[in-house]
Amino acid sequence: MSEPQPHEIIWNLTSAYVSSRCLHVVAELGVADQITDEPLTAAELAAGCDVDPAALGRVLQLLAAHGIFERAGDRFGHTAASQLLRSDHPMSMRAFPRAMGLPLFWKAFGNLEHSVRTAAPALETVEAAGAWAYFQDHPSEAQVFGEAMTAKAGADIGAVLGAYDFSRFNTIADIGGGRGHLLVALLDAVSSGQGILFDLPEVINNLTIKHDRLTALAGDFFADPLPPADVYLLMEVLHDWTDEKCRAILGGIRRAAPPGAKLLIIENILSDYQPDPRGHILDVIMMANTGGRERTQRQLADLLDSSGVHGVTVIETAGPMRIVETSAA
Repeated sequence: MSEPQPHEIIWNLTSAYVSSRCLHVVAELGVADQITDEPLTAAELAAGCDVDPAALGRVLQLLAAHGIFERAGDRFGHTAASQLLRSDHPMSMRAFPRAMGLPLFWKAFGNLEHSVRTAAPALETVEAAGAWAYFQDHPSEAQVFGEAMTAKAGADIGAVLGAYDFSRFNTIADIGGGRGHLLVALLDAVSSGQGILFDLPEVINNLTIKHDRLTALAGDFFADPLPPADVYLLMEVLHDWTDEKCRAILGGIRRAAPPGAKLLIIENILSDYQPDPRGHILDVIMMANTGGRERTQRQLADLLDSSGVHGVTVIETAGPMRIVETSAA
């Protein structure tokens, strides 16, 4: 296939939100859950979703053109990508497009110009108190968001575990570790060692995941003391926050860490020479929604240095995430 012409690049990117919005809607409706081994017509799928069959068919045709669902005449079957939209798939990503399509985030991106003009999160024009306060008042949307973060992390966990030897640590603390999927996968991968999952009470009190070597600890990493551990994990935590807030998180870890403890920061480290746009997409998402950012290796090293944390080693993984290893104390 030939490279797209300049006008095609502009057209495709200008209209990209149309396809993504179709994906949000189809994920919300649960269309993929209805398709098993045999393709179904748009009318059959629409009946199960209580929507208009002709309109749903047009949306599915667009998604099929992107490789999400396979179109055969008037019927739609699964592709490897649409299988991931099933709720029962072991690597289900259905929650991720559902979360990106939540009114809170969709409206925030409609106000992206606010972020560009002011450097403040566009989300604040929709919810002045910010996303975390919003989710406390909207538990059903918070549930979708939590599932989305779990789904996103699930795609990266294998690459992280394959790139680093965690077996040498006796106690592993996952700070802001959400639903604990990284920590449980890590404990499953090593034969010994204890895990501590630290997150807000509303997260810890609603945990569904369990492991006989995992201790769940509720707290606020801006206000409460963190547990002692041999290694601290921060997976996609610092990118949610401004440098000032990150220094507060890192300060809490330094105060808690015993001598010799390690800190592993797992994030999408930006490169000026990397053509993969995923890190830059996440960077703009953070700018619009939280006021945080994806950082370059230099920016992260400067942040750590200003927090009293010195000596950085960057470890590549098989995915977009990188592991930044440094001293915790």
